Amino acid sequence: MDPVAALREIAYYKDRAREDSRRVMAYRKAADIVEALDETARDRHGRAGSWQSLPGIGPRTAKVIVQAWAGQVPDALAELRSSATDLGGDHIRQALRGDLHCHSNWSDGSAPIEEMMTTAAALGHEYCALTDHSPRLTIANGLSADRLRRQLDIIDELRGRLAPFRILTGIEVDILEDGTLDQDPELLDRLDVVVASVHSKLAMDAPAMTRRMVRAVMNSRVNVLGHCTGRLVSGNRGIRAESKFDAEKVFTACRDHRTAVEINSRPERRDPPTRLLTLARDIGCDFSIDTDAHAPGQLDFLGYGAQRALDADVPVDRIINTWSADKLVGWAQSGS
Repeated sequence: MDPVAALREIAYYKDRAREDSRRVMAYRKAADIVEALDETARDRHGRAGSWQSLPGIGPRTAKVIVQAWAGQVPDALAELRSSATDLGGDHIRQALRGDLHCHSNWSDGSAPIEEMMTTAAALGHEYCALTDHSPRLTIANGLSADRLRRQLDIIDELRGRLAPFRILTGIEVDILEDGTLDQDPELLDRLDVVVASVHSKLAMDAPAMTRRMVRAVMNSRVNVLGHCTGRLVSGNRGIRAESKFDAEKVFTACRDHRTAVEINSRPERRDPPTRLLTLARDIGCDFSIDTDAHAPGQLDFLGYGAQRALDADVPVDRIINTWSADKLVGWAQSGS
């Protein structure tokens, strides 16, 4: 077995199982180290069993490499494969054709664009939107206009190699305090999908937050309202209360201005809460079930979100990422 593939697959399953990201990165880093070696160096280390002499490769990753080099499925990988469980969602998960919210190492994700997209394709996705952060979110290395333009050029290069899988261009743009968007309008017009989310001043008073969100979802460039309450219910970032806003007004604006409400699949978010998910359903909103993945293994989190949609009786035909890529992009662009 190719040691690089084995290490990356272990990282995938560990991300999927929500293990500590720092430990997961050890496997991804080891894969990068081995991948960078030429054939002569690989053969030398393989014959000598000296993988651990390479800086960045420790006992656990070295054992994986040794076993893979010998033609075995490494013990660690076999165990992870056997322990992986179905994440739910039933027929709604089966109906999903893609993911409209994920991050690469261009912002705060842990993997390159190509690895994120090849993983999405391997999961059976027909398409996936890359939605790295916008510039105001400096803590997440948000993309300036120039960096976003460079990213669009790279996506153009990748598209031909990964076809028929389709990479959709996108962004998770910050909703600023006054409800405007944190990126050049001309650039937003070039994108296939725009997810708009609140990341700052989450505790502002309810009337101000309502005005802020309504103005954003009324913007013709916005296609999806991301993790609407901003809450955290578990995880190593701690617990965070929901933002306060008039949900009926916000969801009515979403319905009337053709902005889908995101069902964020991250287990630590579960956003929107069930009562708000039900309200958005009853108001008549469309939905997007997204992973908000920051690592390849998290791209399989769609099952979690699909299960929430199933439990809330969300109609499948109102979930925009059950549509074909052409229908989805046409719908998104028709609002611009």
